[in-house]
Amino acid sequence: RDGALISVQGSPVAGAAAPAVNSRAAVRTAAEAITRARTDLAERSTAPGPADVATEVLLVTPAGLRRGWQTITMSAAHPAQHVIDALDGRVLYRRGLSEDAAPTGDAAPANAAQRRPATGTAFPYFPGAARGGRQVPIDFTRRGWLAPVATVLSGNNAHTYADVDASDSPDATEEIPPRHGNSWDYPLVPFHLPAVSFCDNPFPCSWDPDTPFSWQTNRNQNATQMFAAVNNWHDHLLAAPIGFTEAAGNFQVTNKTGQGLGGDPVQAESDDGASTDNGLPDAGHINNASMSVPPDGMSPRMQMFLQHQPGTAYPDEDPFSPTNAGDEADSIYHEYTHGLSDRLVVDAAGDTTLNSVQAGAMSEAWSDWYAMDDLVARGLHRDTQADGDVMRFQYDGAAASSNRSEPVDCPVGSTSVACPGTDGAGPGGYTYGDYGKVAGGPEVHFDGEIWAQTLWDLRTAVGSTAAESLVTRAMELSPADPSFLDERDAILQADQAVFHGGHRDVIWRVFAHRGMGFFAGTVGGGDLAPGEDFSVPPRPGAPTGTLTGAVRDSASGAPVAGATVTVVFQGSAQAANPSARTDADGRYTIADLVAGTYPKVVASSVGYESTVGPTTVAPGSTTHDLALRRDWAASSGGATVIAFDGQDFSPACGPGDAIDLNRSTGWGSTADLGEDGQASAATPKAITIALPKPVQISQLAIDPSAICGDAGSASTGDYRIETSTDGTTWLPAAVGTFTPADRGRLNLVTPAPDSAAGARFVRFTMVRPQVFQVGACPGAFSGCDFMDLTEIEVYGT
Repeated sequence: RDGALISVQGSPVAGAAAPAVNSRAAVRTAAEAITRARTDLAERSTAPGPADVATEVLLVTPAGLRRGWQTITMSAAHPAQHVIDALDGRVLYRRGLSEDAAPTGDAAPANAAQRRPATGTAFPYFPGAARGGRQVPIDFTRRGWLAPVATVLSGNNAHTYADVDASDSPDATEEIPPRHGNSWDYPLVPFHLPAVSFCDNPFPCSWDPDTPFSWQTNRNQNATQMFAAVNNWHDHLLAAPIGFTEAAGNFQVTNKTGQGLGGDPVQAESDDGASTDNGLPDAGHINNASMSVPPDGMSPRMQMFLQHQPGTAYPDEDPFSPTNAGDEADSIYHEYTHGLSDRLVVDAAGDTTLNSVQAGAMSEAWSDWYAMDDLVARGLHRDTQADGDVMRFQYDGAAASSNRSEPVDCPVGSTSVACPGTDGAGPGGYTYGDYGKVAGGPEVHFDGEIWAQTLWDLRTAVGSTAAESLVTRAMELSPADPSFLDERDAILQADQAVFHGGHRDVIWRVFAHRGMGFFAGTVGGGDLAPGEDFSVPPRPGAPTGTLTGAVRDSASGAPVAGATVTVVFQGSAQAANPSARTDADGRYTIADLVAGTYPKVVASSVGYESTVGPTTVAPGSTTHDLALRRDWAASSGGATVIAFDGQDFSPACGPGDAIDLNRSTGWGSTADLGEDGQASAATPKAITIALPKPVQISQLAIDPSAICGDAGSASTGDYRIETSTDGTTWLPAAVGTFTPADRGRLNLVTPAPDSAAGARFVRFTMVRPQVFQVGACPGAFSGCDFMDLTEIEVYGT
């Protein structure tokens, strides 16, 4: 408000000269680029669709600056953003736009001036809820949602239609007409299903999953409900103190202020895919909801599905109730809030930067938090003094407890049965050290619970209004691809900007209590194992100390020269964490550290697996020696990928990412299961690694986790390992199966003795993905289409 500088972000690009486009494989037109992008998505049609666009860009890559085409393919079944190399047509970057067009209408009748306001009815919360569980009348026109002359649910903020054929565009039969006159007052007709304990106990069901086309009974009611909820959330986010305005990139046909691009109302698709399997939803259109958010000026797409798989028993075979996700306000608000975060945490071009695992977790948490914050503030959901009141998605039935592991209001150390925690994270509310443990491995929805619970603590401490202001302004101040600690710091900056630092001490206490204190550390948003700390900042003049020691090879004991030792207690990958490089004797010294316990001290070197551990720095001098283990498969140490099967998704998810010592990247390939989607049809994908020297292998370490935006089902399941001394004759080293419990960690595999001696080549084969351990194909599982691997490491001498 006073013009003071709050934050400086970004860094200059050196040597900004892109190569000329003059090769035969060059991509010279927008249409060619879109075709390449749609091919990469395995779309049935590779021709550009009506909502697909491409613009020329420069992209900074590890290999230098590249000239490319950025494409947004909103016409695809799974909308995505790509950068296609203009020189050779390779995919340089890919990001799915789904988290989990201008409106149309008839011309105004001649007597439009005499028409009454357009109205409808909707549930403030969800059908049968203790509060907000009854349909109430709403004046759509008075609220600015719909013109009196409207004949379909299409206004300035949203266009809602029943996309039952999953075509992502409305035909005349999918538009929602008024029930009579210009009133959309459709009542919910409950389905009484004796075999489903959920129905009428206590909430109504809205369709029969075993009766084709039964969803038609409440089709118009559900679309009206969705239209009302989407518009209500638009208005809530627009108002102070959140202020998701036209200038900030909100979703509207017309931007009256002249700021923002406009022309991008939400395309809200109710009953999405309800008729894709002979009057029933197929496996790809059930038990889900999504929001696909392109940059400002292009309409996002919200999809709400029916719930409960046809032909299954509730709750043992499918815990989702036979309801419609579009009937519950918290689901609508959750998906819409992805639009808020994707439009606020952006780069200079306005493209979202919520790509890393921690950023993705916060994206899910923000969506949960904003929804429950408003529902509690309006008295539609109770938050008493008891722990574990604020449970999301109650209308999902038994699935509510699997959508999230705990309510959002579970404090640290809670002993309430409502806050049970998980086996990996333990009971009670979560802290930063539980990252990657809530679900037994990194998973954005479950890891997001840490952030959501922290923000709920902040809300309790400063109130809903102040918290909404701080959290929203922090998104706008956020660096690209933020970590939890980056966003903590952004909230502190927001407090300085809005409240002149009035909440600083409270904010620090809240975050320190959740393990995000002064000494906490993470190496950017891609860090899967951040270090937690419960300290508030020390007072000025606190004692300091020096950290010194030696770094040695764990196998030979020889000093490792040129290794980097870093004391990590900043959130950003670009932050200036205290660090030093070892000399010829492997020794290092880091001075002027605030005395205290640092949970994350990292040592790394070319060709070595990083080592991480805590260190207490005392006043004066503290010795801390470190040992590094050589990874003979690391590309930085001279290993190379000399062969692989399947499509090359380099540089974003190519085979080289499996040996880069970075577990936030990996190798993504296609599963190629065949049309029947059976396990037996999986096409194995092998990667062959040439080691820099013959190695006596002691162990291999494999992280089979899915990567590249794919869900866990795409993780490697069955695998095979072979070794060779000459690259021609191969010996079996190991076979086995990774399970969901093996995700998010390096799993040690001991090779057969005769395969371990003098190995110069290692071949790892992904035989089939883990999808068959968690579901079936065809279906809405990533593993039905993709098969991934995060990292391969080889240990020995």
